[in-house]
Amino acid sequence: MRVGSFVLAAQFPGQGQGEALHRAVRSAEVAEEAGLDAVWLAEHHFVPYGTCPSAVTLAALLLGRTRRIHIGTAVSVLPTVHPVALGEQAALLHLTSGGRFSLGVGRGGPWVDLEVFGSGLDAYEKGFPESLDLLLKWLREPRVESTGDRFAFREVAVVPRPQEALGGQDDDGPEVVVACTSPSSVRLAAQRGLPMLLGMHVGDVEKAEMVALWNRHARAAGHTPEEIATAPHVSAGVAQIADRRLEAAEVLQKAMPGWLKQGLDAHVTVDGRKRAMRDPLAYTELLCGLHPVGTPQMCADRLAATSERTGITRFALLVEGSGDLTATEENVRRLGAEVLPQLD
Repeated sequence: MRVGSFVLAAQFPGQGQGEALHRAVRSAEVAEEAGLDAVWLAEHHFVPYGTCPSAVTLAALLLGRTRRIHIGTAVSVLPTVHPVALGEQAALLHLTSGGRFSLGVGRGGPWVDLEVFGSGLDAYEKGFPESLDLLLKWLREPRVESTGDRFAFREVAVVPRPQEALGGQDDDGPEVVVACTSPSSVRLAAQRGLPMLLGMHVGDVEKAEMVALWNRHARAAGHTPEEIATAPHVSAGVAQIADRRLEAAEVLQKAMPGWLKQGLDAHVTVDGRKRAMRDPLAYTELLCGLHPVGTPQMCADRLAATSERTGITRFALLVEGSGDLTATEENVRRLGAEVLPQLD
């Protein structure tokens, strides 16, 4: 089982944006010290829900500050970027980090981001498959041209190629993971043989159903039984460790609703459509019930149960739910020292 942290760089009420980003960086550094497998970085624009606007940029910083741990984006939002530009960045980080970079991509939402970056609503509603396929082509082939509806250009050389690693070893390039929240995105990922990142808002039953759906579509697309059985899907969740379960839950119930309310309320749709936002307190309570929140033993048991029910063996756990730097660092250290050894 491979356990990593999920970093939002969340701005809690009363905090500055620099404080949120400092906590994000420190939590990643401590994650390596604590023996975690990976750090997954979220990306948001114009909202305090998350203050990192470029997950790939923050990944570059953290790859430079660490030596062992994997760093991934969770996710880079494809409709607001050019897939070739993102592919070039991913290849660069893959080569210069010795293969420690994972590229998570997603469709995002119908937010005002689409207006600000000039991509438009169609990029969100229709353009994700084209962007994903162009990105994959860039990461796998030596020369690329495009004749798509959104991206059309003459053939150019891919520089740097992710496969041009030092030593000439066989290298497929950076891992690509797709955030999946609907049957259509599950089908899209499965047809291309790409592992899924499943959100923290759904529980084991829903995640097991999505894995089963992915398996069916992957088989239909011709992927081998071994590829299907070993697909490295990632389950996002929340982790808060304390000596008593009630104490761990109270930490999150005290801090997270304020962050969720100001963060979620700040989202603005590009076309004025109404979006139903979750009740912050109810959502916090839901997360406490779904994920490893409690004593180290309870957290280990919860992760093991999720893995057994879903078949997923990789986790990206939000560890900054207290909103406090010192408490976040302690939470990460306890995750590494008291939970991970029970999962071997």
